[in-house]
Amino acid sequence: MKTLNFKDIKGVIFDLDGTLVDSMWIWRQIDIEFLEKRGIDLPDELQKEIEGKSFTETAHYFKDRFQLPETIESIQNEWNEMARLFYKERIPLKNGVLEFLEKVHSKGLLMGIGTSNSRELLVEILKSKGIEKYFKTIRTSCEVPRGKPYPDIFLKVAEDMGLDPSECVVFEDTHAGVTAAKSAGMQAVAIYDALSEPYTDAIKESADHFMDDFMVFEPLF
Repeated sequence: MKTLNFKDIKGVIFDLDGTLVDSMWIWRQIDIEFLEKRGIDLPDELQKEIEGKSFTETAHYFKDRFQLPETIESIQNEWNEMARLFYKERIPLKNGVLEFLEKVHSKGLLMGIGTSNSRELLVEILKSKGIEKYFKTIRTSCEVPRGKPYPDIFLKVAEDMGLDPSECVVFEDTHAGVTAAKSAGMQAVAIYDALSEPYTDAIKESADHFMDDFMVFEPLF
């Protein structure tokens, strides 16, 4: 890992799933149930192959790989329906997130979200957790040309905040997300998530800093 320098940081960008909220586990279950309905077993490597892809890119991947007759919109709508109740009622914030958002807010830094999830589910959970007020901008990878590990989503969030990429730090849980942040010319702080545990060494190697959760944020400021 490298050395963090927060001296010139003016904006903090967060991924959503696995970073701010403990939700990655439900997507594996949704993939299992979605494919099971079609008589298809979940491939062992699927989660890694779709890591970082936008909601739309993932739908295209599923349609092509599993030869699905449904439209891209239909696949996305089914996923949204399957996940909505989870995001509204069952998915918790990661440990220390509220305290961390308050800390960043008290420093006068701008905050934004850049997620691979759908806007519908993003808005649902921000409202249900009462944290939408903290963010100047929220963006999904469906709104930019390419998903993670490409830098497009984080560059768009920085643009929304009127900041140079060098003035931003990104918090991410996946290797694709950390790679996207570094490719954007931003510092990257990796947050532990169980689903990404097999790739922890690679994540630590790529990130500027690694944290088990947001309760250990004091050294960052």
